[in-house]
Amino acid sequence: MRRVRFGVAMSLDGYIAGPNGEADWIVMDPDIDFKEIFSRFDTLVMGRGTFEAMKAMGGGDGTVPGVQVIVISRSMRQADHPNVTVTDDVKGVIADLRGKPGKDIWLFGGGLLFRGCLELGLVDGLDVAIVPVLLGGGIPLLPPPATKARLKLTRHRVYEKSGIVALEYDL
Repeated sequence: MRRVRFGVAMSLDGYIAGPNGEADWIVMDPDIDFKEIFSRFDTLVMGRGTFEAMKAMGGGDGTVPGVQVIVISRSMRQADHPNVTVTDDVKGVIADLRGKPGKDIWLFGGGLLFRGCLELGLVDGLDVAIVPVLLGGGIPLLPPPATKARLKLTRHRVYEKSGIVALEYDL
């Protein structure tokens, strides 16, 4: 069965974006194999804010070649975004995706979406790259109020050039 994994970069003090949604603090490490990471997924599920941020950073119409993009939003209209799927039914769309053959599903950015999916029992794993920076404020990985979740470490790696620590957990 396909798994849903929340993949995200996080500051050492627990933020996935700065106070205004900025991601300029995320450093790239030449040893991180992004091709391998992306090869594990054929579907991205993201919230409206992450979708709009991705488009603003040069993501064009928000599509990713060879990857189905689903945006969870109550305010976006499907007619305005014909190249992605827009829905407000995260539970239904995840159930539908899990019932179809394919690779794992990447829950891509968005602390509120992560919290909601976690509360609904829709998240199977958490892949977090801890970037060695202290932001002092911003969008938290898991905005309160949130339910406690126990995690099991399945993999870890330290990237010496950047100081990034990559952690993979199963729920």
